[in-house]
Formats: sequence, C-alpha cells, structure tokens
Amino acid sequence: MEIRLDTIRQQLAQADIELHISKKRVKNINFRLKPHVLMVSVPLHISDSQAADAVARRVSWAINHHPQVLEQHQRKQGAPSDLTTADQPIYLWGKVQALTLSHGEKVAYYRQQLSDVMPSLFEKWQPIVGTYANEIRVKKCTHAGAAATRAQSEFGCPFIFLPIL
Repeated sequence: MEIRLDTIRQQLAQADIELHISKKRVKNINFRLKPHVLMVSVPLHISDSQAADAVARRVSWAINHHPQVLEQHQRKQGAPSDLTTADQPIYLWGKVQALTLSHGEKVAYYRQQLSDVMPSLFEKWQPIVGTYANEIRVKKCTHAGAAATRAQSEFGCPFIFLPIL
C-alpha cells in the first residue's frame, strides 16, 4: 500500500501537487484541491488500501483541474491590486462624483453626506411610515437594517449609493 501511495505522490509531485491524507470522523472520503495541495479526509473505518484506491481514482482529476484552481487563486490574489480604491468612481445618490479619495476619506465623506441628509429624510418618511425614531445614527453594518432595533433607526453607508426619493 505504501508503494502505491508513493507512486501516487510522485504523479502528483510532477504536477506540483502535494498529497495530504488524514483520517477523521467523517462519513465519506472528501477531496479538497487547493493550490499545490490535494487534501483528502478519510473515514476512520476505511483501510489504508481502500483510501489509496480512492485517491488513485482521483489523481487524473486533480492533475486536470489544478491549473483552474491556480488561475482562480491568482485572480483572487490579484483582485484588490487591479483596481485600487482611488481608481474606483465615487457614487453619491446614484450619480458619479468628480472626486479622488482614499478608502478612509471615502468612508468619512459618505458618513458626512448621509448625516447631512438624514434629518430631512426622517422628517419626510416617519409620518408616512407611522413610526418615529428616538435616535438616528450612521453605523457600519453589512446589510440594511442589520443593527436596527425598536425605536431607533440606523443606516449603513451602502444607502449612500441609492438615489434619494
């Protein structure tokens, strides 16, 4: 069995892939192909020869798909540097602004713009909605209404991209 795994490791090494096999409390044999690594989780009750057979059946798959995994990894690594924050257009109320700001300056700009317009928006919409907030504040949150509780209204900066109604 060890000879067979050595052969498999050599095949994968030729494609610049390292093999890691670990026995775990899992129901199935799980294969995870990452850049330069094929990780295999094997149930505790599977024999070493059965594990080697399963890995041997997936060697060609790993070698064929490894270039795609590398390409995807490089795209993820290169994404932030391709388009820096300063190069991205600044949107305010659905319109592009002629400004160039760093990330921190952009967040401060959006917070200020949202804080300036919120009182008039609340004055307009609270009677229509029929609910009145005791407190209004700008907060960083991942999605709209994530942190809002009863009797307080919190708006995250993503609202700044939408046009005012």
